[in-house]
Amino acid sequence: MTLSMAGFAIEDLFLKQAARQMPVGQVMLIMGLCGMAVFALMARRAGQVALPRAILSRAMLIRSCCEVAGRLFHALAIALTTLSATSAILQATPLVVVAGAALLFGEKVTAGRWVAVGLGFLGVLLILKPGVEGFSALSLLAVAGTLGFAGRDLATRAAPKGLSNRQLGVLGFAMLAVAGALILGWTGGAHLPDAQGALLIAATTGFGIAGYHALTAAMRTGDVSAVTPFRYTRLIFALVLAVLVLGERPDALTLAGAALIVAAGLFGLTRR
Repeated sequence: MTLSMAGFAIEDLFLKQAARQMPVGQVMLIMGLCGMAVFALMARRAGQVALPRAILSRAMLIRSCCEVAGRLFHALAIALTTLSATSAILQATPLVVVAGAALLFGEKVTAGRWVAVGLGFLGVLLILKPGVEGFSALSLLAVAGTLGFAGRDLATRAAPKGLSNRQLGVLGFAMLAVAGALILGWTGGAHLPDAQGALLIAATTGFGIAGYHALTAAMRTGDVSAVTPFRYTRLIFALVLAVLVLGERPDALTLAGAALIVAAGLFGLTRR
């Protein structure tokens, strides 16, 4: 799980760097197509159909729409705002899933977990800083991305059990390509990447695929309750990369909000 979170943090870093040289929609479109090809080849080698009919089920269509929204807004947040703040807000996704499971699926959520959800929401507000001088409307992109990813995770619970991780990988990267095409269709400006741009896209895609594989291994071979807390290491990696590579300097409210979100998430995981 820790390796997976490191992979995703580095993927975000390269995505931000690539988006400085070409439209973010173009980067996402190329990443999505490349990722689809890799997972389709893996599915074929395993004797599986890359895109089975099961992806047309109601649950999978909802999951795909949420995936597009999550990918689209998260990528825009990475490109247009700071890596540190976007990564911190993203850590609230598990808390949103808890609230969504209670509201949509009727799952029983203890008072302790509702407290954790509330604290996590407060942490997000500290990072957003609404009503104060440091507030930026662009930071709401990260919130929209978090809601999209939470919806994807909730829809996955109702997904057909027969779908393999390779097939879900094909579908996930296909939705990334769709999100990229939507952004590119709105902004335009696509151009052939130079050697450096191509390397940045290749690195982004490579670390994204590696992160997905490590995540799958963690969830399938380890006890879920034991490995899930290590999701929050993504924030540590993101903050280190943001400071050392991008020269970002998160303010006190951002750091306090990030700490509160992580603490709330860990607290919620221990409540039964």
